[in-house]
Amino acid sequence: MGNDGDPFGLEARFLKSPPVIDGVLDDAAWRVPPLKLDAWLSYNPLFGERMAQRTEVWVAYDREHLYFAFRCLDPEPGKIKTAIRRRDSLWSDDWVGLALDSVGNQQTSYDMFVNPSGIQGDILTSSNAGESTAPDWVWDSAARRNGNGYDVEIRLPLKSIRFRSGPEVRMGVLFWRRVSRLGMSCSWPSLPPGRSRFTRSAPLVLRDLEAPLKLEVIPNLTYGWSQERGSPEGWRRGDSQPDAGLTMKYGITSSVTLDGTLRPDYSQVESDAYQIEVNRRFPVFYSEKRPFFMEGMGMFELAGAGGDGNMRTAVHTRRIIDPLFGTKLTGTAGGVNFATLTASDEAPGRSGVAAQLAGKNKLFNIARAVRPFKNGGYAGGLLVDTEFGEGHNRVAAGDVSLQLGANHRWNATLIGSRSRDTATLGRVSGMAGQTTYSYNSRKYGSFIQVEHYDAGFRMDTAFLNRTGYTGGNAYFSRSYYPDAKRYPWFKRAAPFVFVTGGRDRPQGGTEAFGLLAVRFNFVRQGFLRLDSGTGQIPWRNRELPLRFSRAMGEAQFYRWLSLGGGVEVYPRAPYFDNEAPFSGRERQFSLNATFQPSERWNQQVSFNRDVFDRLSGERVFAVNIVNSRTTYQFSRRLSARAITRCDSSRKRLLADLLAAYEFVPGTVAYAGYG
Repeated sequence: MGNDGDPFGLEARFLKSPPVIDGVLDDAAWRVPPLKLDAWLSYNPLFGERMAQRTEVWVAYDREHLYFAFRCLDPEPGKIKTAIRRRDSLWSDDWVGLALDSVGNQQTSYDMFVNPSGIQGDILTSSNAGESTAPDWVWDSAARRNGNGYDVEIRLPLKSIRFRSGPEVRMGVLFWRRVSRLGMSCSWPSLPPGRSRFTRSAPLVLRDLEAPLKLEVIPNLTYGWSQERGSPEGWRRGDSQPDAGLTMKYGITSSVTLDGTLRPDYSQVESDAYQIEVNRRFPVFYSEKRPFFMEGMGMFELAGAGGDGNMRTAVHTRRIIDPLFGTKLTGTAGGVNFATLTASDEAPGRSGVAAQLAGKNKLFNIARAVRPFKNGGYAGGLLVDTEFGEGHNRVAAGDVSLQLGANHRWNATLIGSRSRDTATLGRVSGMAGQTTYSYNSRKYGSFIQVEHYDAGFRMDTAFLNRTGYTGGNAYFSRSYYPDAKRYPWFKRAAPFVFVTGGRDRPQGGTEAFGLLAVRFNFVRQGFLRLDSGTGQIPWRNRELPLRFSRAMGEAQFYRWLSLGGGVEVYPRAPYFDNEAPFSGRERQFSLNATFQPSERWNQQVSFNRDVFDRLSGERVFAVNIVNSRTTYQFSRRLSARAITRCDSSRKRLLADLLAAYEFVPGTVAYAGYG
């Protein structure tokens, strides 16, 4: 079968006897010839190169599992990079894996990766929200290094994925491999720039397959004990905090799943890494880390959100601070993908609210429907309703995303909101919308986005930078590829230009900014970017100048050492004071390092410094942020990590210790101290 696909697809072999998942390809299932796949071609950072590292693939199934096997050949097996790590932390290693569009609708794929130590990584990719490493589903893997490279086996339970039962089940599959020391990734079928990866998947055919119904019940029990410092000499009496909850998943049909949680356990969620929060123009974004909310949340994303736009995400579930309960219903019916989310948040009715709101919960109701198109596009709608006391926020949105030929893509979103303020009971309404066009090929990349937000627009679930803004962004890049024989260490140079501008009505001014930059890609995952920008930012009816130069880069210098960092110099930078904003000089410095002394020990350290002075030389602030994370993986099941974080601006020092033992995927015991 060639890269352009075969209408009959890849035929998976049915097994009467399942293979043992041990990383050794000596079972009867793998004694047949591998799939006949033509050349694997690189897709990152270059497209179209053939690598010396060949890959052989087998696919099989029985009534309960899908099986995949990979033989990863390498002419220099001693240079393979791998480590025993936590799940989803293998990206700097060599790895091999697949993307499985199990429903076959070119909208969502289960992406699974395994490094030469057998460590897993998984990503849920959707056409509207892109990639998310947050969801984890149950699957097994094993790997073994040998004199020719390494071998990998994967066993995927059918109950972990969604598909349509039938005498002929068609899924989409794409295989890929990463060679760390080259800093290059390749795939089969190929992934030309600008093409939707969903349209490149090869058909995978399975016969007479029935989707098993799912039922998972996960109880949680947490016991916490805390103390506060009563005086410099001692601690106050300890306070115990036992808590219990329940999370469940039920497969109503083969394509519809109900998730529910009651007092969910978030004790194992890692603390947010400190960020510099001084002199920020927009709110600081912290990503969702709570398992119940992370799974499947990409379904709720609107076209055009994220990137350089005003809306970071349409449904930011960290707005639901302390849920009493939550339910999600997701699935496919009549060719339409749908999802609903309902949650009751106890946090808004606590301290600092009016007496009539004390003890009340805020109710979130969200519904999303998407009609997929065969070329990877879709049309969808989103409804949001939040209720708190006598106040509410109600939002309706529609969006469409179209793949126009091989390299062109267009999307648009229209949103309307009506709100009643909880405290004043005043009513307000507003509209918002955006449209984006993009073009991507091997040599050229570009996009243009135009967006508008009324001052009265409000969306409680969204992470918005601002309202009352009308403006746009534009980007254009040109890639150059040096001669691989003359410069084997130099992969790509890409100069680009970015401009943005618009009217910020609440701040009473016009925003304008232009950036000239160039990106370089090298072997060993090397990266260097040089920028220079100038413009103005409106703030409190003033238009403050902005000028800066920046350099940033990173590289995997050795298998055990990765370094990165950057320097930013602002001869003119705004200080966002609400009463008397002014211009000054700012300097930012960052450094991050990852040490891997052994396959089991990983040390990550980052340092960020931000200094701001008035034009007269008077110091306004100097902030230092240090984040350190040490992980030791005793085995695939047992790990321990220590986290230390320091924020000089708030005089905060955080220390977290956590040990985790995974009995089976989805069943974990934790013990921690913070």
